[in-house]
Amino acid sequence: MTDILLRNAAHLLTMDDADTELAGVDLRMRGGVIAEIGNDLAQDNAQVQDVSGCVVTPGLVNTHHHLYQTLTKAVTGGQDALLFGWLQTLYPIWSHFTPEDFHLSAQLGLCELALSGCSTSSDHLYLYPNGARLEDTIQAAAEVGLRFHPTRGSMSIGESDGGLPPDNLVEREADILDDCIRVIDAFHDPSEGSMCRVGVAPCSPFSVSRDLMRDAALLARDKGVMLHTHLAENDEDIAYSLEKFGCRPGQYAQDLGWIGDDVWHAHCVKLDGAEIDLFAATKTGVAHCPCSNCRLGSGIAPVRAMVDAGVPVGLGVDGSASNDRANLMAETRQAMLLQRVSNGADAMSAREALRLATRGGAQVLNRPDIGQLVVGKRADIAVWDTRGFDSAGSWDTAALVLAGPDQVKDLWVEGRQVVRDRRIFSVDGEKLTKTSIKSVERLRKLL
Repeated sequence: MTDILLRNAAHLLTMDDADTELAGVDLRMRGGVIAEIGNDLAQDNAQVQDVSGCVVTPGLVNTHHHLYQTLTKAVTGGQDALLFGWLQTLYPIWSHFTPEDFHLSAQLGLCELALSGCSTSSDHLYLYPNGARLEDTIQAAAEVGLRFHPTRGSMSIGESDGGLPPDNLVEREADILDDCIRVIDAFHDPSEGSMCRVGVAPCSPFSVSRDLMRDAALLARDKGVMLHTHLAENDEDIAYSLEKFGCRPGQYAQDLGWIGDDVWHAHCVKLDGAEIDLFAATKTGVAHCPCSNCRLGSGIAPVRAMVDAGVPVGLGVDGSASNDRANLMAETRQAMLLQRVSNGADAMSAREALRLATRGGAQVLNRPDIGQLVVGKRADIAVWDTRGFDSAGSWDTAALVLAGPDQVKDLWVEGRQVVRDRRIFSVDGEKLTKTSIKSVERLRKLL
């Protein structure tokens, strides 16, 4: 197999344990792994790419997404709603999705992520109308070429039983657990360098029963896979937990076995000090989604307090219906800015925010093989051209977060190129966007 040699990077941000930053160096990929980093590396038998004037970073890691929502950006009636009202606006649209819509939406969302420098993404798919299955998204990820952590989500408590989702979007709990077993057995790969790891992910406290949460945790641990759900997203979420369960979300999670280093929760905007300490002590992970939290008016997550306490924290774009973008570099900047709004201008540096987007996300997903540019780690590499207008006048590599660019020039995942010269290289992006217009027009007519 031919080596790939990135030549003469202006700056290389390793995100290693010492936060080493190198200048004027080369990087060699071989067999999907970083084989060598240094000056003037030999070019023998290598495909050479000059990256002069560029900053090279690990591929970014997205810890929370709903890829199916890519076809429902900026939906009328949901643009200015809080979480519960927003969901009630979108549920009827999603109920018309076909398997082809789920596949297309996942492809579009993954392409958008790739262009923002993201090489690994989780996904939380919790509704399956009209014959949709988790593999509709798994196939899409394989085609685009991103490292993928799909989770088999679910909803089992419909409106008639006091839940939020309509009855036609919920499933029988026995069927949910059976399908979790099916997709884990068929698609989960626990090996180092895995391109697909499946998780178990009941949607939220207001759409599934306590029994399902408990049974899902037992199943996941029996199968050796991770657990994911939404938790403590906004004030409505807290009020629901207190009314229905008589406790705060942290206690709810603890009682049902949803803490530990094999668990990560999305949002956690409203965690209090005791809950942060609980997550830190148990190494329970958090997917921080700053843009979505702003868009839905949920609040500012206490990320500074979480990180200082030792909670594993990564970044997520969340679904495109509650964010309207899938740009992980934009999330990185927003995460930094929100902590400064809450805690002062020195509360979070650009470099620390970028670390959350790389090493932080890798830790949350239990992936020590990614998130850093170190010999022996997987070759997930983002190249950022800092010679354009958005970077002009920059004095420091922190400008990558503070100024830009927020679109990657080149991206490799497992040593395979996914983005080349700011264009998706692995699939026909133009064809996908044209198809999406037709899909949206069809969905509009069904309402």
